[in-house]
Amino acid sequence: MIILSELGKLIMEVIVQSLGFKAGAELENYVAEKLGKLDKRIPEVVRANVMLFIGPESQPDNKHCEIRLEMPGNDPFVKKNGTTWELAIVEAVDALENIVRKSKDKLQDRRP
Repeated sequence: MIILSELGKLIMEVIVQSLGFKAGAELENYVAEKLGKLDKRIPEVVRANVMLFIGPESQPDNKHCEIRLEMPGNDPFVKKNGTTWELAIVEAVDALENIVRKSKDKLQDRRP
């Protein structure tokens, strides 16, 4: 578990789980760094649950990343895969950013 904070203020809690392998500190810090950038754009996020696992060896894109953001309202969830962990993580964070941005745009369109 990684807790991101800024000037003594809690920003977001990042929980990284790895299934079938031991994620190193470097990979966990990479996840926290990417999600920290997302938190600056979406301050409502309370917690990010990240699950990393390896798919079948027969597939070239067998590195899977699932991220669920816990925030008021619906919790956005994405699952992406790639040839490397970094690629899968970046794609998942980008997809989450798009989901949240679209939902915010819908809310603004509904307001009179």
